[in-house]
Amino acid sequence: IRAINLFLHDIYHEQQILNDRVVPKELVLSCKHYRTEMQGLAVPRQIYTSVVGTDLIRMPDGSFAVLEDNLRVPSGVSYMLANRRVMKRVFPNVFRNYGVRSIDHYGRALLASLRALAPADVENPTIVLLTPGIYNSAYFEHTFLAREMGIPLVEGRDLLVHNDRIYMRTTSGLHQVDVIYRRIDDDFIDPKVFRKDSVLGVPGLFDVYRKGNVAVANAIGNGVADDKAVYAYIPKIIKYYLDEDPIVHNVETYLLDDPKQRSHVLENLSKLVVKAVGESGGYGMLIGPHSTKEEQENFRRQIVANPRNYIAQPTISLSCAPCFVEGQLEPRHVDLRPFVLYGESINIVPGGLTRVALRRGSLVVNSSQGGGSKDTWVLSQ
Repeated sequence: IRAINLFLHDIYHEQQILNDRVVPKELVLSCKHYRTEMQGLAVPRQIYTSVVGTDLIRMPDGSFAVLEDNLRVPSGVSYMLANRRVMKRVFPNVFRNYGVRSIDHYGRALLASLRALAPADVENPTIVLLTPGIYNSAYFEHTFLAREMGIPLVEGRDLLVHNDRIYMRTTSGLHQVDVIYRRIDDDFIDPKVFRKDSVLGVPGLFDVYRKGNVAVANAIGNGVADDKAVYAYIPKIIKYYLDEDPIVHNVETYLLDDPKQRSHVLENLSKLVVKAVGESGGYGMLIGPHSTKEEQENFRRQIVANPRNYIAQPTISLSCAPCFVEGQLEPRHVDLRPFVLYGESINIVPGGLTRVALRRGSLVVNSSQGGGSKDTWVLSQ
């Protein structure tokens, strides 16, 4: 997490890692989540990623590997908390007997991380959670987290810009906002700067942000670091900034703007997983062994037309966990998303969201694609 934040600060300021050719400059500057508007902009404490969800998988040899990082608006933590509460009610003795570490403090820890972004001269900052609204698939999580933290849940229409400050409309008048925990993508957060047709964001918000009068978490523009092509360089990024080797390794990744790697992938589409670099939630993905010839040919055309937009990885048979399905236990593929908070310090939550592919044989665990979840325990000893 420290290395990723140093990387984000660098590419939006000195670009030393690009000048040293550790990461190709054209790779970063061509990323659809790279925001030139963020160039030279100082973010509070140089923290770009206050909330991180990293997806881990267990390899066939039993080791763990990082499948991808989620740095824009990582979701799923409400399911982690809700699963735990249900399990504690159903099996209270199990938690006492096995010393399962608590995750009940997550709301307080998240609030503390957001408070750390507030201006130093603000003793009691006003923090809000900005949601796209009730039609967003993660709206349950937005309401859940706002309630956990005891902060207002707001939509773009509830906020306005006045005198270079952000204000919230309340029944008692306007109230200045100091920190925004946004669950809206960059494109929609300010129609004056990004997508002009957005009705979800706050017109003028970015100017206030640029002047340092409001903090936004996660920072605008940090999606460049979870681009699936940049992911291939994360071990080098860690080594460059921290002079350390990663403890948990990446999955082998083919970069398709390289002609040699692209040729190999195009010859083996039926064996590989192909992903669009800027997509999430299981969208824009081809799982070769489970795909049709027509789907493979469609991806072949897209790769040839825009190779920078895709990466490929070996098809890894995710580890399985037992699930109770239609009255019997059956194996289902899983991965693990632990959550990390960055404020005064880095706080790794002692638990996580185990995501489950509920359809038999499926490797797609994303909730947006019909996946489920399980409570995940970290034991105190």
